[in-house]
Amino acid sequence: MKKIQLIIVVFAIGIFTTSCRKSGCTNPNAINYDSNAKVDDGSCVCTPASGPTPYQLQIPQTFSLYLPAPIIPVSNPMTVEGVALGKKLFFDKQLSGDNTLACAGCHFPTQAFDDTNRFSIGIDGIRGDRNAMPIFNHAWNTGEKFFWDGRANTLEVQAFEPVLNPIEMHDTWPNVVSKLQADESYPAMYLAAFSTSTIDSVLTSKALAQYERTLISGNSRFDKYLLRQINLTSSELNGFGLFMDESGADCFHCHGDATNPLWTDNLFHNNGLDASFTDNGLGDITGSPSDNGKFKTPSLRNLAYTAPYMHDGRFKTLDEVIDHYSDSLVYSSTISPLLKHIPAGGVNLTIQEKGDLKAFLLTLTDSSFVTGH
Repeated sequence: MKKIQLIIVVFAIGIFTTSCRKSGCTNPNAINYDSNAKVDDGSCVCTPASGPTPYQLQIPQTFSLYLPAPIIPVSNPMTVEGVALGKKLFFDKQLSGDNTLACAGCHFPTQAFDDTNRFSIGIDGIRGDRNAMPIFNHAWNTGEKFFWDGRANTLEVQAFEPVLNPIEMHDTWPNVVSKLQADESYPAMYLAAFSTSTIDSVLTSKALAQYERTLISGNSRFDKYLLRQINLTSSELNGFGLFMDESGADCFHCHGDATNPLWTDNLFHNNGLDASFTDNGLGDITGSPSDNGKFKTPSLRNLAYTAPYMHDGRFKTLDEVIDHYSDSLVYSSTISPLLKHIPAGGVNLTIQEKGDLKAFLLTLTDSSFVTGH
């Protein structure tokens, strides 16, 4: 009888040590532990007996009030292990050809995952022709297009492309996969996230997309105002009124209202920047001349952090953006019909109105978002 009990105890210990052992790991906050880990790099993980752990997105209260739940692709369910892997990859310079540039090198967390350069610069010092878009609230960008020109249909495809872009990270996926496979920290993390230690580009893109879906910004002063937690100033309220008024600033057609906490329609518009185009935007993707000059509507959240503005970063300040819509609209054949004040050059705001509109737009700033990553 004692012999049988001893065998059971040994068997139980064997299961525990095989499934999740601390060998080499010293991080008490690690999600799990890799039994083969030699160095504690903060990513000690192992595959739980039941598989990866489902990840629960933290949904802001205003989002819960006005938006449907995010639809996560069945082919890429979010897991704790997948998100941890994606975050590590997002900040890893090994994804670039010369190991000098990570995704975070053009999407700075302190800038709401946007770039401070007018034109994003890749590993060879070559300047691109567009300003990197900020990354947040993409979990609700379902069935829409990514990038300024909409060339990616999913967040997974969007995550896949910069590695190959000769102006950006300028690498090949076989080379990146080889580097990650040889890194002693990664095979165990892929095993934990995807139940295989064999790394490939598809799984890497899935992990990056999982992490990017966790980047949620919904804690601005305006959110708190909607929840009746704070009051706005008279200037901020006047600015919101102008934002919603067709005879005022007339911004809501493309950016939505208080019931759309994304503050974008996720569609493509020609917003009157130029009479002719050196960059056709969506038109280059669809091949339709009627789409020339159309670019994706950016969110108005976190404008305090996302300068410079527009697809080509032409405006250094928010004041310049407001001046454009007020006084400097340029007609072209594809200009959005939502811009109803083209003959007058814009909505012709007064100095006071411009100040009020700016005050409102800055209430959409979520300072907790840029400090939480």
